[in-house]
Amino acid sequence: MTEAPVVVAPGPDRAPRPRRASRVLALVLVATIAVGAYLWLTTVRWQRTATEWEAKAQEYADEVGSLRMQLDGANSELQAARDQLSTATSRITDLANEKAQLGDENVASQQYLDYQTQVSGAAATVASALGQCVSGQEQLVGYLKEADQYEPADLVRYEKEVNALCADAEDANQALQQELRR
Repeated sequence: MTEAPVVVAPGPDRAPRPRRASRVLALVLVATIAVGAYLWLTTVRWQRTATEWEAKAQEYADEVGSLRMQLDGANSELQAARDQLSTATSRITDLANEKAQLGDENVASQQYLDYQTQVSGAAATVASALGQCVSGQEQLVGYLKEADQYEPADLVRYEKEVNALCADAEDANQALQQELRR
């Protein structure tokens, strides 16, 4: 009798086949390599991005420095302009005060000149009225010396006219006196 080959069924006591373990190991190795490659690519990309961001940050820092210098210059110019404005404002105020003072003096001078003109006008009116009064009285005296040559009614009428002229002279003199009392 020949013995039949014995077939042993795999069981829990038996060691796994080396092929299967090498496949699992190969898969783990491939997965590890894939994860490692992914991590390496991610790291390279991150380094590239970090370098780009660092370059951008440096550009912005340089730009901020430049802008700060420009701002400092602009602030200096602004302060100088403010100082000039303050000086100009002060000078304008001084000139306005001087002009106002001169204006006040001019107004006072003009008022005085107007007053002198009024007084002179009033004095001229008085002088004219007195001149007419005196002339009228002299003529009346002349008429009265030769009264027999004139009608008595004409002499009375002329005397009234001369008296009216003298009353006008008196009124003008009183107006002048009032003007001088101001």
